[in-house]
Amino acid sequence: MLTENFVPAKGAPDLSKKYKNSRATTRQSNKKKKQKIILMFLIPVFAVILVAMGYFAKLLATTENAIEASYHEVERSEPMAEVNPIEEPVSFLILGVDNDQADSRSLGSARADSIIYATVNPITRKMEMVSIPRDTYVPIMQNGQVVQYNRINSAYAVDEESTMIETVEEFLDVPIHYYATFNFDAFLEIIDALGGIEMDVPITFSEQNSSGEMSTIHLEEGYQTLNGEEALALARTRKIDNDVERGHRQQLVIQAIMKKALSLGSIPRYTEIVETVGANMRTDMRLKDMTALAQTGLNRDFAINSHVFEWTSFTERGMDLVRIDPTSLANIQNDLKASLDSSVAEKDETSSEDSSEASSADNPDSDEVQ
Repeated sequence: MLTENFVPAKGAPDLSKKYKNSRATTRQSNKKKKQKIILMFLIPVFAVILVAMGYFAKLLATTENAIEASYHEVERSEPMAEVNPIEEPVSFLILGVDNDQADSRSLGSARADSIIYATVNPITRKMEMVSIPRDTYVPIMQNGQVVQYNRINSAYAVDEESTMIETVEEFLDVPIHYYATFNFDAFLEIIDALGGIEMDVPITFSEQNSSGEMSTIHLEEGYQTLNGEEALALARTRKIDNDVERGHRQQLVIQAIMKKALSLGSIPRYTEIVETVGANMRTDMRLKDMTALAQTGLNRDFAINSHVFEWTSFTERGMDLVRIDPTSLANIQNDLKASLDSSVAEKDETSSEDSSEASSADNPDSDEVQ
């Protein structure tokens, strides 16, 4: 073995220098290999980051344009206090309308086909939803006055969202912080953009498509992936059950859309989804409001509770109407009010933590000396 004290004989080659040069060359070669490996890893990573930055920059611009174009403030008889969705419970009125007009953003349907009230509580991490049957017989409210008694969906014909909001607030006795009105047919475009949604079809049936062509959509019973036309047929058919259950099915469709939209696989489709929603929606939410809502953690697993009213049918003035059972209404009202009460939510959370601590105290670790 060569050492630092090795002295070569006269006339013999200096092997120590050769050995040192060999070691230096090997180190340099290894260093270059490591650099190549690092570059091979970093180049695609930086490429992905750059593409992602470009994509999300485009998505942000698309979102800002879509939300700005869909913004529509409504007149209220009493101004609504501002809320911070990051820290406070917030409520929404979601309206689906049939719209045959060429200009989809005008949303000029005479009736609201779907009426859903929802709350989001960032403290309890719960979302409550209830569908109001469109044939529910209620006082139609405008500027604090009863203008007529009629089906609740007819409130849209009086003064669109303004009257719908006031009428629903009166009926449920809860505030509406924001609204969003959709051309309901646009849901099929959103679902197609997502690549379909997973739904459980309760029975085999045939239904018309969105163009009104009879028996063109055929669905078999069972859990499956539905495209836009199929999901719309399931949400709107009256062949399965009744108008109240129909509203519940529409809640399930919305939940399935939310689940699919929040999955990682849907990210590349967001631009198309945002453009579709923006072209078929009217809302009083600004981008900052939607961003705040997203920051509550709604993009993770919120517990979603769906409520269904108990009801009876009756006829008046030749109209088939729905009367909501007073006890059922009171119970659901209490649940909705509780979900919007920050103090109740905070007490429940504290109580849950205290219970957990008490349980731990009563059940010491098994390896503790008794």
